[in-house]
Amino acid sequence: MSTLNPRQAALNGAMIRFRVMAIYCGVMSLLLWFVNVPTHYLIFKSTHHYFTWIALVHGFTYPIYVLAAFHYCLKARKSFASTIIFILAGTLPIASFIAERRAIKEFKALA
Repeated sequence: MSTLNPRQAALNGAMIRFRVMAIYCGVMSLLLWFVNVPTHYLIFKSTHHYFTWIALVHGFTYPIYVLAAFHYCLKARKSFASTIIFILAGTLPIASFIAERRAIKEFKALA
């Protein structure tokens, strides 16, 4: 296992929390947009209640993603605009995956 430099070591915990929440929020966002919304409004209007747990779980865990993204951006000393972009990335289905990849790329560049 490779050793981390002091800058990476300071970011390591925040990076792990952000990665977990970004992937989780991305998966839940995909489920919300491509399973819950179509079944609720387009396909099975009478059986949409089977998928209401997706919206509930996403709604309760999105604030945790916001806190993880904010904590990572504070630790990484990102600008205000970059912090807002990282936080809003959890609202679009693919954007949180892109933000997570960008954060990993920046983290590895610190070496």
